[in-house]
Amino acid sequence: MNKKAYGEYVKARMPKSPLLKDCAFAFLVGGLICSLAESLLHLYLYWKIPEETAKTLVPVTLVFVSALLTGLGVFDDIAKFAGAGTLVPITGFANAVAAPAIENKSEGLIMGVGAKMFTIAGPVIVYGTLCSVVYGVIYWIVGLF
Repeated sequence: MNKKAYGEYVKARMPKSPLLKDCAFAFLVGGLICSLAESLLHLYLYWKIPEETAKTLVPVTLVFVSALLTGLGVFDDIAKFAGAGTLVPITGFANAVAAPAIENKSEGLIMGVGAKMFTIAGPVIVYGTLCSVVYGVIYWIVGLF
């Protein structure tokens, strides 16, 4: 079977995705997550938590809730319904760290949880850290002139 015939075969067998519906669900759930974050910020400010601390607590809370829902097996069900609506905000990052750790806990704390926790998110963390260092060096050099 050549490439063209194989491509046609795959296209015929691939399930059709309701693109508009998927986009609407992603938009709605992503919007709900952002609304939850805004509500958390206002709640923390209402509790008289300083604004800078409250702004830090919001992503910490979202990461905690996402990791908890991942551990309970609920996050995957929400993600199936919402698609990118759950994966694009910080909640998706928390899921990307927690899911491999949970899946590999049977291999032990070091070789299972510790080693596998960052298999998905690890390259993102390394890339982000490296880019911030390069940016900082460039910023420092430009500041000298």
